[in-house]
Amino acid sequence: MTRLLYALAGADKERQFSPHVWKTVMSLAHKGLDHDTVPVGFTEIPGIENGGTATVPLLRDGDRLVGDSFAIALYLDEAYPDRPSLFGGAGGETMARFIENWSQSTLHMAITRIAILDIHNLLGEADRAYFRRSREERLGASLEDVAAAGKAEVEDFSRKLQPLRNMLKIQPFIGGEGPLFPDYIVFGALQWLRTTAGTKVLEEDDPVALWFARCLDLHGGVGRRVTAA
Repeated sequence: MTRLLYALAGADKERQFSPHVWKTVMSLAHKGLDHDTVPVGFTEIPGIENGGTATVPLLRDGDRLVGDSFAIALYLDEAYPDRPSLFGGAGGETMARFIENWSQSTLHMAITRIAILDIHNLLGEADRAYFRRSREERLGASLEDVAAAGKAEVEDFSRKLQPLRNMLKIQPFIGGEGPLFPDYIVFGALQWLRTTAGTKVLEEDDPVALWFARCLDLHGGVGRRVTAA
């Protein structure tokens, strides 16, 4: 059985950059489940699986279609209970929901401001027009104005990671001795920045930078298959 993962990509179809897709890539690797990647642009998403989704990632696993990275992780633990757990039990699931909300409200908004022009520039022509229109409507400002505000986010980004930095002083992963889905949530955000803007926001000896490097090396180095921007 061939699993298909629909993944957001730019004009270079090998450069998949969505933080949510990366959460799913790492989840599949964690479970040891092979899959084929189907790269798509923003404007191609409505045509996926006969209009089966408005967003990616979307996973086809046999007859099952599952969208949303968190829902996919839950599905994988349910469908493949004999393989390493992504949550380590109900407590891990509730912890992951907190991490998800913190990451999206704090890290994603900052990365959007830092990388928005870089994301725009790596897209194909049709996707650039869509991205500019939709993001300017959503953010209430031009991409250029958002990017200008992003300069301050670069200087402040490290501070946003202090809770994680403190925790990593006593354990190597958010999941403890090994990674769980909460690690992949935060990894997805930093991988998004790495693959689009490549902006340096952490010193090399920062505990968070060292954790991120460990995550890049997980599962045969799957996180390094897309180079830094």
